[in-house]
Amino acid sequence: MAATEHTSRPNVLLITADDMNYNSPGCFGCGVPGITPNIDRLASEGVRFTHAHVTIAVCQPSRQVLMTGRYPHRNGGEGFEPIDPAVPTLQERLHADGYLNGIIGKYTHLAPPAKYCWDYHVDQPDLGQGRDPELYGRHTTAFLTMARDAGRPFFLMANSHDPHRPLAGSEQERQKYGHLPELPKTRRTIAEAEADVPGFLPDIPAVRREIAQYFSSVHRCDETVGAVLEALEDAGCAANTLVMFLSDNGMALPFAKTNCYLNSTKTPWLARWPGRIAPGTVDDQHVISGVDYTPTVLDALGLPPLDGVDGASFLPVLLGRRQDGREVVFTHFHETAGCKRYPMRCVQSRRYGYIVNLWSDGERVFRNESQSGLAFKAMQHAAQTDEFIAKRVELFLHRVPEEFYDFQEDPDGLNNLIAEPGLQVEIERFRARLLAHMRQTGDPALEAFEARLAPEAVAAFMAQQDAKAEAHRQRTC
Repeated sequence: MAATEHTSRPNVLLITADDMNYNSPGCFGCGVPGITPNIDRLASEGVRFTHAHVTIAVCQPSRQVLMTGRYPHRNGGEGFEPIDPAVPTLQERLHADGYLNGIIGKYTHLAPPAKYCWDYHVDQPDLGQGRDPELYGRHTTAFLTMARDAGRPFFLMANSHDPHRPLAGSEQERQKYGHLPELPKTRRTIAEAEADVPGFLPDIPAVRREIAQYFSSVHRCDETVGAVLEALEDAGCAANTLVMFLSDNGMALPFAKTNCYLNSTKTPWLARWPGRIAPGTVDDQHVISGVDYTPTVLDALGLPPLDGVDGASFLPVLLGRRQDGREVVFTHFHETAGCKRYPMRCVQSRRYGYIVNLWSDGERVFRNESQSGLAFKAMQHAAQTDEFIAKRVELFLHRVPEEFYDFQEDPDGLNNLIAEPGLQVEIERFRARLLAHMRQTGDPALEAFEARLAPEAVAAFMAQQDAKAEAHRQRTC
């Protein structure tokens, strides 16, 4: 195909935040004044999705779902491990069709590298630890120049490492980066009084302090978004580029990241495509998922879908049309970065969420990175004298086998309705939906769930999970 034909074809830019809660940008309701001006501007130029979810709330598997259109147990990347080499990727299809593929940040979180056909890649050490907006802008310009000189359309994935831990101004940051000539810079420090403490956490001093550090990192992420978009504009590519922005999962605090709560998987998803997507629109009717990203991009580019995908294109929704079959999403969790297995499954509608914690037996204790830093330690201390916080800490550590929430009325998941008499018919509907999904996708947890959480079935399943975790730990952890 001639170079002029390539350059007239649409480009694709995906910008991701790392551990940003869905309601942290201003356009999604954050109460911190001026926290995300660049993200807010992007929302004003395209469509904002009210009911968007990633498929799994931890970074590497979340991103690998985006690029394969398959659930984690179907692409082989349940935790921090490479996908199955036989699974096709979005980048392979784009490469075969003449696209130039680039990634800035989080390079190692799409593995193995050969499956992603990167023509340009740069990672955290060369990006100010993934926290320097100026360097993101510079590398975006370098990649766009490469695409222009080659006369090829492009796919660029620009991944901020903010607001992932270590948070701006935290002791964790000093411990991790104190050996460097200087710590990552921040141009705005959010004061504790400004912090918008989420409702699923208690508003106590140490929690508020850590949330302020988190929002300082959110603002720096927004500056990175602005730098990437400015480079796209300066290169003259903005008018012919489909831009999407989302976070890979919720914030790294209790009841968000590495779980299946609303604040775990709900993501601030935006899309802009001049002349195709109406600016300043909000979609509050359709539920979209990370597993749908690859099918949607290929549909938008007029390319055939990958074989074996679980997701489905929501291109009609992007273009402002109604699409049936977008009532629920299915979310998963398998393994933490520490190679510990805590299998969970969830089905979410616009209103309700049903969660099954297949690991919860009253004895197994949950451990994840959310327990580092200030917030969880402060919660444990406050639990000694505060009954409500004590119950929250107990739930976080041990969970219960099933949870059911009215997230429309209770977005922070404070009131488990699983035993509510008036909701039993609705709960059974959600159980049935999840069961059908697990059967359709060959979920390894199916037998344990089919036994309706019978202790012996769950114990056998968790023995298999522990063996798998140990094998993974021996290889990588």
